[in-house]
Amino acid sequence: MNLGRLEELPGHRVVVASLAGTGLFAVTAIPAAAGVDPFKLPAAVVSLALFVVSIPLSFLSLARAAVRTARQEDRITVGSLFFLQGSAPRPVRRLLLGSLLAALAVTVVTVSGEPFGVLQPVFPLALCAWWAACYGTFPRIPDPDQPGPRPKG
Repeated sequence: MNLGRLEELPGHRVVVASLAGTGLFAVTAIPAAAGVDPFKLPAAVVSLALFVVSIPLSFLSLARAAVRTARQEDRITVGSLFFLQGSAPRPVRRLLLGSLLAALAVTVVTVSGEPFGVLQPVFPLALCAWWAACYGTFPRIPDPDQPGPRPKG
């Protein structure tokens, strides 16, 4: 995906926030883990700040998904909400999950020198859920009053 075309994606600001948060985390955590003392405090602050933002964002995402399920009868699963399975176009899914995987990779590499970094991957995961809750497409829950095939059992 050409990052110049990022603005064409639905919810592009969510994608940019995820990439920026992961980038900021990497820029502070890697030097901190390498022993560069001036980066220790900023790395901890960035990790904690992104984690603190993630908690209410996750709750808001779950609430918004619950409302969509209740009002629009969308079938929203954990996989489609948090991991964008079938709910996001491929470029969005690649960028958001790529941001999550990059955050996890940086965490694994830096955890011994920057222990607060284990909290940061919650941020891109929460942004995946927020994107799906706001912009995702989900299958409809079948109307029980409509005729059609019934599950066996």
